[in-house]
Amino acid sequence: MRTNAWLKYEETERSATEILANRYKDFLSNCKTERECTDYFVKEAEKNGYQSLEVLIEKGEKLQPGDRIYASCMGKALALFRIGTGPLTDGMNILCAHIDSPRLDLKQNPLYEDSEMAFLDTHYYGGIKKYQWVTIPLALHGVVAKKDGTVLTVNIGEDENDPVVYVTDLLIHLAGQQMEKKASEAVTGENLDILVGSIPLKGEEKDAVKANVLRLLKEKYGIEEEDFISAEIEAVPAGPARDCGLDRSMIAGYGHDDRVCAYPSFVAMMEAETGVRTSCCLLVDKEEIGSVGATGMQSMFFENMVAEVLALSGEESGLALRRTLARSKMLSSDVSAAYDPAYSEAFEKKNCAFLGQGLVINKYTGARGKSGSNDANAEYLAQLRRIFDDNQVSFQTAELGKVDFGGGGTIAYIAALYGMEVVDSGVAVLSMHAPCEIISKADLFEAQKGYAAFLKDA
Repeated sequence: MRTNAWLKYEETERSATEILANRYKDFLSNCKTERECTDYFVKEAEKNGYQSLEVLIEKGEKLQPGDRIYASCMGKALALFRIGTGPLTDGMNILCAHIDSPRLDLKQNPLYEDSEMAFLDTHYYGGIKKYQWVTIPLALHGVVAKKDGTVLTVNIGEDENDPVVYVTDLLIHLAGQQMEKKASEAVTGENLDILVGSIPLKGEEKDAVKANVLRLLKEKYGIEEEDFISAEIEAVPAGPARDCGLDRSMIAGYGHDDRVCAYPSFVAMMEAETGVRTSCCLLVDKEEIGSVGATGMQSMFFENMVAEVLALSGEESGLALRRTLARSKMLSSDVSAAYDPAYSEAFEKKNCAFLGQGLVINKYTGARGKSGSNDANAEYLAQLRRIFDDNQVSFQTAELGKVDFGGGGTIAYIAALYGMEVVDSGVAVLSMHAPCEIISKADLFEAQKGYAAFLKDA
């Protein structure tokens, strides 16, 4: 029986847990989009001696053991490598997490006026309970790409002097019919429009409030209406991540899924020493919508970057690439559902994750009859048990919930297509996919320890 990780901590471990938690809270508060995460990780990697793979290719330099390199894909995905002393074709130790989270995306023609109020039309991204996204302060993050090639960064609603934006809901006094609907129908996707203004521009006869919003966007941010066509702007919960609980044992914030795995994976990678096997940290986009697109795990980005690394190491054959991938081992670092006693009917208590009991291993995810699951090998799990136990890492095993209640997927099955050993291994989360999720600081700390041990010993 696994025990609560807090019970084993002395003052040194508690202090280290708090230091990591504070750094993670800063990251979570400032990196609410995949672009912001990638920018942050690239800057931190460069401080730690990582060089751009693209620059090395241009110079034609050969890689040597100990070299640290990174490659970014469209500013939304990132691969980092620390070259080992052994042949790359013997395989890599890979930590992979995703850096996208559920949110509301602005449509390409979002701005409109109705009844002297201006709104931005949205299309929700990922699996959400739509009713959770109404009546909460929202911020706008993203980029606007203009025709002249300039790219403007948008971040409105995070500074204490910034305005926030908001999705309205029907007042309880008139909500009799709404309250009779199923939860999935009480708020529809087309209801998730963001209120952004109510002052009309003097002298305008039609859509004067919209005109005033456009004036403000032009004056303050250099944005015109047509620029929305080539913009990627995300509405996310406003405000910083915060300690949760009177004992400050937890962190409440937006985007724990899956940045609570991406951050300790990155930290473990930065602290890794040069080993026999090459270490890799892969941070990808689009997991919440099926890992599609050029920056998702189903793209050729990772495979292409490994091929480039092989070429700079003197190996350019397709067979070398296949061998490298097939002989690699991966932790698909993704979150798991934490047991919630308020909704105990959804969990099978003997096989679920608990806050504070450490890193979670999910042998399989999927839905019902393991549909869409990777289902890791027993031999690989035995190896991980040894690694974690040898390094005093608190860990637990879990399923996502009761067999017939639903399910979910990760990137594990995609990486497994290469023939590599892969298992899901992450942090337990309460209220997953909600605008505000909860994790345990102890689980964050144990995840970082576990990821570091994996890079060293796998």
